[in-house]
Amino acid sequence: MNNQEVNKLVDRLFRTEYGKMVSYLTTKFGLYFLENAQDVAQETLEVAYQNWSYKGIPENPEAWIFVVAKNKAINIVKKDKKKSFMNIDQLIKEADAPDSNINLDKEVDDSMLRMIFACCSTRLSTKNQIILILSTLGGFSRREIAQALFEEEESIKKSLYRSKKKIRETQLVLNIPEGTNLKPKLHIVANALYILFNEGYNSSSNKELIRKDICLEAMRLCKLLIAHFPDEAMIHALFALMCFHVARFDSRIDHQGAIVLFKDQDRTLWNKELIQAGIVHLSSASKGQSLSSYHIEAGIALEHCTAGSYENTNWRLIHQLYGQLYAFKPSPIIKLNLAIVNSRILGVNHAIDELEELKAEDQKLKKYYLLYATLGEFYKIKNLKEKAQVNFEMAKKLTSSLQEQQLLDTKMGA
Repeated sequence: MNNQEVNKLVDRLFRTEYGKMVSYLTTKFGLYFLENAQDVAQETLEVAYQNWSYKGIPENPEAWIFVVAKNKAINIVKKDKKKSFMNIDQLIKEADAPDSNINLDKEVDDSMLRMIFACCSTRLSTKNQIILILSTLGGFSRREIAQALFEEEESIKKSLYRSKKKIRETQLVLNIPEGTNLKPKLHIVANALYILFNEGYNSSSNKELIRKDICLEAMRLCKLLIAHFPDEAMIHALFALMCFHVARFDSRIDHQGAIVLFKDQDRTLWNKELIQAGIVHLSSASKGQSLSSYHIEAGIALEHCTAGSYENTNWRLIHQLYGQLYAFKPSPIIKLNLAIVNSRILGVNHAIDELEELKAEDQKLKKYYLLYATLGEFYKIKNLKEKAQVNFEMAKKLTSSLQEQQLLDTKMGA
């Protein structure tokens, strides 16, 4: 068996099934089992790689890893009954029984989505709930979460430690909200899916710029939300945003695996069906009574997707939308985007001044590679080669993506 093929499959299963395994085991054995569930999921995927490399990939690899994970969990629980505050004998009996509905629930028919709602029902802060979801169910590393939330990695480490300690010490019960009790948690769930999608779309992996499987998993979960909340405008807007971004997948990387900048992308490669699906969902979102940040971001993405060319894009409208977005959720990243858009409206000199001011004022943005990459590009346009080189070099130091580093090397060598 080709080890590379096995490795590729296991890597995909880690992103698509890891969270489901953790969700399933935690649902079965209680929230106290959360850390064990993470260990079991990790070990199961390692066993899968070792086993399949020699014996071949089974007919149903997803079912295989669930069976192995469940058996490992049962063995742990049998050896460690004293740690539980629940009726373990009954749980073992239930867990040993055949499972015909692993991913079904009367309220949420997907184990991962069900667990996300359960995490949102813990007595943790909203921020800690998001971090817990991304770590335990998304399988994100602390570095990936830190990048997604624009936080220091040490802060994420401490947050996870405190959250898991609170779960252990207070014996928080896995509480899955039902019916109308789900609605107050929707904004947290939507935010988790938004972050999950963004990590796939602009991956912090050093090997892959785009992780399509993560994006598609976020879209699948978002579509499940729509099925349960068909009149929830915010969810339709989020799904529309995902559609617009995924529509451009094929144009973002060339045949050699190099990054294609947005202004240079071949628009004939954009998926028109996905753009149309996004328009339909954004239309559904407009029927709601309230406006969300997803509405605005989807509006920006729609303008980009429907403009005839990069030059003919309605940059003033996009600037206006970014201004509205900043009012919803003030962020240095949005300020950066406003400055980039201003380069098209007020000129490159004005944008450089804005970016240099941001660099001087915002400590978090100082560590963001895209600030320096953008400054390098603008200084290059103004033929200020030394300043461009300095900023490109700093951007290269701040990104772990090999593709982004290669792009910066190309710009420095041009």
